[in-house]
Amino acid sequence: ARSGAKQRAMVVRMSSDRDEKEAVAVKAPEKEKKKATKTTVPAPLEYQPKKESFPELIWSRTMDTVEDVKLHLSRKYSPEKVSQTSGERPRVVVLGCGWGGHALVKTIDTAKYQVLVISPRNYFLFTPMLASSAAGTVEFRSICEPIRASNPYIDYIEATCTDIDHESRSIQCVNPNGDEFTIDYSYIVVAVGADTNTFGVPGVQQYCHFLKDIDDARGLRRSIIDQFERANTPGLSKEERARLLTFVIVGGGPTGTEFAAELSDFLKEDIQVHYKKLIGEVTVKLLSSGDSLLGQFDSALRDDALKSLQKNKIDVTLNARVVGVNETEIKLRNGDVVEYGVAVWAAGNGTRSLVRKMIDTIPDQSGGASQVLVDSWLRVKGTTSVFALGDCAVSDKDPLPATGQVAAQQGSYVARLLNRNVCLACEIPVELPSNIRNDISPEEYADLQQSMKNKNKPQLAKPFQFLSLGIIAYVGGKEAVADVDAGDVQVGALSGRLAFFLWRSVYLTKQVSTRNRILVLQDWIKTRLFGRDISVF
Repeated sequence: ARSGAKQRAMVVRMSSDRDEKEAVAVKAPEKEKKKATKTTVPAPLEYQPKKESFPELIWSRTMDTVEDVKLHLSRKYSPEKVSQTSGERPRVVVLGCGWGGHALVKTIDTAKYQVLVISPRNYFLFTPMLASSAAGTVEFRSICEPIRASNPYIDYIEATCTDIDHESRSIQCVNPNGDEFTIDYSYIVVAVGADTNTFGVPGVQQYCHFLKDIDDARGLRRSIIDQFERANTPGLSKEERARLLTFVIVGGGPTGTEFAAELSDFLKEDIQVHYKKLIGEVTVKLLSSGDSLLGQFDSALRDDALKSLQKNKIDVTLNARVVGVNETEIKLRNGDVVEYGVAVWAAGNGTRSLVRKMIDTIPDQSGGASQVLVDSWLRVKGTTSVFALGDCAVSDKDPLPATGQVAAQQGSYVARLLNRNVCLACEIPVELPSNIRNDISPEEYADLQQSMKNKNKPQLAKPFQFLSLGIIAYVGGKEAVADVDAGDVQVGALSGRLAFFLWRSVYLTKQVSTRNRILVLQDWIKTRLFGRDISVF
């Protein structure tokens, strides 16, 4: 770094081998410290981001929404301003089409950036309704939106990112055919989500169904019907028939609980009609390694959920830790053995290989266990051009739950951060004049501040702050449990039919497009009038 910038910038960071793109701390001399704080960004250790109150946060989100609406209207009615082919712009690469990646793609200004999405799948999936699709309550395509439809001005490549070189700002990718290629980027957003965590239990990968994607739900739906067709085969013993019709769900979180509830509805409302001779031999078991279900909920709601599931004839076993799975049995730590026909593993999130490689190769990530560490602005620690959000990222100062609600807010936040022309290489991101590109180095920003020393103080970018609206889960029999929040304040706790109507209202309104809302509503009506389809494809 040049010596002049060292004298002026307290928080300016730079890296000599990256043409001043990467950031390293530079400490100002003591005698100039007082003067520097008047014209430059506060030093990291001295700066504590202010946490907005609930009214302030609501106001900020309202203003953000107004900006987003303007951008969408401009995108729709003034396409010449946002054409992906006009001009040379910084390239933003988005890894993943989940909640975080999809929200970013919806919100980012493609007039300022060339946006490229890289993911093995070309659609966004409304994951909270995956259990419903596996049971046939809604159809698979009703809860999906093609990523190209989310923003017509982005580009998409079907591939998997295998490595990120944040020094050269490039990534290595491989497509489904095994062809490898390299992509350069200006900024990259890692939103690859999490893998299924098997906790090293033998047999889980080979014999259990998962519930992470459409392929999982489709395979599970097929297996459920197949079990009834197999159990209807003449000559089977009573014991074998009972085993085939035993459905075991491992995991007492929202995914496992909601699938058990949806399966129970399917059995009572449809299987009972078409397989009258077999319905009496069906068993649904829900195994939880903890001492309660739905650990994120209020204790009273957890009790209500347990009672509702048991009322719907779901056999719930708590403190049941699985230690092994084979083709026909699940072994528990206490020595019990559970025979099964179909096993569903919904026991937690694991680390994807790309995330593990980032943790192992970036020095500042040494404290990360299964997620990359990010700062208050969702930048990956140890880099200046890499963001991470959703299930694959965590803040060591303010860890958040691994939910779609969190990831979606983070994706929109990063998009707005990019839209507002912020110096992302600065230790504390600072909003820049509209005529200055946001890829300037910290040293260049220090020079800019010196030339603007008689003007207004720099506007610091707000750090990310999660606005919790609560959590909700379906527990079967047209009942649900809901923990309603307003930021950090719990507004109320609901259970039963009222919570069920809230659950359906929330899931319908949170669909990402009008098309999806119409399709989901249509599926609910169709299921109510004609039942679920039991065809096997």
